[in-house]
Amino acid sequence: MELPYQILQNDTAVTEFVLLGLSSNPEAQLILFGLFLLIYLVALCGNVLILLIISLDSTLHSPMYFFLGNLSVVDIGYTSSTVPKMLMNYLSQDKTISLSGCFSQMYFFISFGGIECLLLGVMAYDRYAAICHPLHYSALLSRKVCASLAATAWFLGLANSGVHSGLMSLLSFCRDNVIHHFFCDIPPLLQLSCSSTQVNQIALLMVGGSVIIGSFLCTLVSYVYIVTSILRIRTKDGRLKAFSTCASHLIVVNMFYGTGIVTYLFPSSTYSEKKDQVLSVLYGIVAPMFNPIIYSLRNRDVQNAVQNIWVARNRRNCFSGFK
Repeated sequence: MELPYQILQNDTAVTEFVLLGLSSNPEAQLILFGLFLLIYLVALCGNVLILLIISLDSTLHSPMYFFLGNLSVVDIGYTSSTVPKMLMNYLSQDKTISLSGCFSQMYFFISFGGIECLLLGVMAYDRYAAICHPLHYSALLSRKVCASLAATAWFLGLANSGVHSGLMSLLSFCRDNVIHHFFCDIPPLLQLSCSSTQVNQIALLMVGGSVIIGSFLCTLVSYVYIVTSILRIRTKDGRLKAFSTCASHLIVVNMFYGTGIVTYLFPSSTYSEKKDQVLSVLYGIVAPMFNPIIYSLRNRDVQNAVQNIWVARNRRNCFSGFK
């Protein structure tokens, strides 16, 4: 199928990009619109619900749920940085995005992705402290320590994205302006650049790699100690209970780190449009939708908190009826 967008000449500077999305078929675009609208609403409502539950129930004011609250905020920003624009493009003939808009979208997407990556490492340390050092848990993860860890994750995530966005803005784009993706991401933009991307590739490997691999190693080391401690528990029920507190985190870690490493740390020569699109959907859209379900809505503490909030609300309504 011939694309309706004109390819720019080599001597023409790009002022806007065209986001082709996941499909150019009109019927498929309507199906994708409905599917991703549903996913986005589930992700948005699920993460907002988690934030409300954590804030309303004092029993959830602990380090684990403090980090989960941060993760919910990140997931809301993560999906909101790409999905609304994608949904608009599916309903419009104009699929363009300005150069500054493209870089802004990339900055926020990479920022939230980096913050989530670092938060997963922090949450692995939280599980390590809870299982391996339960008697010192409150000291190892005091309010001050938790605030410092969360602030560091946010700062490093924003700084990491700032490096990549700054270097990307220095590149020249004059080959064409058609991005075979549903949002502005580093790999497809590097493919379109008509200037040398060697510095960007090095920064992606060194700076971005430090965020992803550093968080992954922190998670890996934490779970080596966690598994060792769990195996020392004599009773089967005790081992299952200890492992159940980590199972949800492991599911998200495998999905997020695996797709992130393949997308950003593999050489650009191995870049594949279809593969990049699928992986981006997994870690940028599907994972934020499943995080509230995997982490919290299946969690007994959260279920009890919902029941407590519901009972307290009914009691207030009951007493107000007697007035």
